[in-house]
Amino acid sequence: MTLSRRQLLQTLGIAAAAAPLNAFAQGRCMTTFGVPSCNTTDIAAVFAPTLWKTIALEKITFNCVDPQKEAAFYIALMGWTLRSADDNQATLDIGDWGSAVFKKAPADGQTKVSVESVSWVIDNWNAKRVEQELTKRNLSPRADNGANGFESFWVKDPDGWPVQICNNKGLASARKSPTTAKSTEPQPFAPTGWKTVWLDHLSFNVTNYKQSASFYTNLLGWTPTYDEGSQNELMIGDVGDIIVRGGNPLDPEFGKAPRRRGVGVDHISFGIQPWDTDGVKNELEKRGLRAQIDTSSRHRGPDGSWVPDEIHTAEFKSYHTATPNGYNLQISYVTHDKRLSLANAVNPKRISGK
Repeated sequence: MTLSRRQLLQTLGIAAAAAPLNAFAQGRCMTTFGVPSCNTTDIAAVFAPTLWKTIALEKITFNCVDPQKEAAFYIALMGWTLRSADDNQATLDIGDWGSAVFKKAPADGQTKVSVESVSWVIDNWNAKRVEQELTKRNLSPRADNGANGFESFWVKDPDGWPVQICNNKGLASARKSPTTAKSTEPQPFAPTGWKTVWLDHLSFNVTNYKQSASFYTNLLGWTPTYDEGSQNELMIGDVGDIIVRGGNPLDPEFGKAPRRRGVGVDHISFGIQPWDTDGVKNELEKRGLRAQIDTSSRHRGPDGSWVPDEIHTAEFKSYHTATPNGYNLQISYVTHDKRLSLANAVNPKRISGK
């Protein structure tokens, strides 16, 4: 029997729903807080703070096999708006607070979509001073400027991940103006009517999470919320949050075993409105999409085992689904005012009582 695309997606959604609710749960130390492998002692800062503040998301850049299909999906599901498009690229406004660029990449037989980089706008821009501060920290800045006064520098983080630091005259400025761009790709289903209102979190895998957290805190002014022992959630000013996940350099076994994950952003969670816990699930499934519950937090069951929190009563509520190119998209109820709901829900000190 040949399955239609919708039937296939529905089948995959059912299979995913049968998986453990904590399949995408938080770091490995949440329920073993305080053991040697989960040492939360601070390390020395990687360099002196720049005192810059991140004030906007310039763009998230994706490489994907079919950027037009990916863009049409986000327009219909997440309420994003097309800013520009051609055969090789599509640029979308994520409301008035962020942008996404989908770039055409050749199929490699394994990965259909990945995040290439994330670009950030900082305050009090002065290109000469920014370059001096980056050079002082041995970051070898590379200038990348554009039209209408846009200026930026590329640097690399401790894992070699590219980071673009920008002024506010690029996409951050362009999305303040109306767009008349029209997509040639039909939307895959009826629009949900949702609006994407918040960058709930980027899930960022690194080699050494303490070193990377220090790098971004001191370079871009991000603020830690908790150190779990295998990850640290940082607040990106009033832009959103990021969970920096990886090995712990204070773990006696650090570096002895092969890494299970590559470096990069393996999924992104966006907060939407309006939110209705059952309604969001129904709208995803009506469109043949996976709706896998992720509350991230757990509690002790009657037998003493750890049990995932139920989504209707959990402090953090979200679903995972998949885009046409296969990216793990997380949709949550988090807004700016509820930005600490995930951090509070999974904070190991709260769970352990320490």
